[in-house]
Amino acid sequence: MGRLSRKVALITGAGMGMGEAEAILFAKEGAKVIVTDINEEAGQDTINKIEKAGQKAEFMKLNVTDESNWTTVMRAVIEKYGKLDVLVNNAGILLFKTLEETTEDEWEGIFKVNTKGVFLGCKHAVEGMKKAGGGSIINISSIYGIIGAPSAAAYEASKGAVRELTKAAAADFAKYNIRVNSVHPGLIDTPMTSDIIKDPAQTKQVLSTTIMDRPGTPEEVALPVLMLASDESSYMTGSELVIDGGYTAR
Repeated sequence: MGRLSRKVALITGAGMGMGEAEAILFAKEGAKVIVTDINEEAGQDTINKIEKAGQKAEFMKLNVTDESNWTTVMRAVIEKYGKLDVLVNNAGILLFKTLEETTEDEWEGIFKVNTKGVFLGCKHAVEGMKKAGGGSIINISSIYGIIGAPSAAAYEASKGAVRELTKAAAADFAKYNIRVNSVHPGLIDTPMTSDIIKDPAQTKQVLSTTIMDRPGTPEEVALPVLMLASDESSYMTGSELVIDGGYTAR
């Protein structure tokens, strides 16, 4: 308990899945948590779960693709808390299509959320983290930002961009004592992957090289993200943290 005591943390896409698990865990560990999501109902549901566990958090609606929305939210955070210590760029969308099946609109749409959203988050977190004397940005990528697989070209390209953007941001922000790292989950049992989990053939295909032979849970991602958010990872920046049950190990 208390690993994020006195820290202010903002999490995008925190209305469900990994973002929800991260928000609940961060609040438990003492952070002042700002739950953000484009879905107000889902975001409030996360707040209710945090409050039911005896902690507090607040919700701010955020469309990660809208720079003016980022400006408004970050201004509100700084006005209320005076700083920002942690940002988790978690919001993302998934598209299963081969490259030749993917339309231009689909390509642009997935990059708008998965890559532009992370870019804007990194960009607008800096002011609040300067006021804190430093901070930690955690960008949620994917194992498919490191390796390739069939039928997800746009998703994989967008997550590969997040991987490299993380390294660029780490280099740019080191002078501010801001660390930037990426997290690369494998198959995690969340609402976004529910169609895969429900399909035994698809699940078998995805897990065929996973040493642990099962999907992960959102909580199994949230705990390593907590480490990156805390001072325990003070000598980590520009790193890639893979959480995949051994998928990329062979």
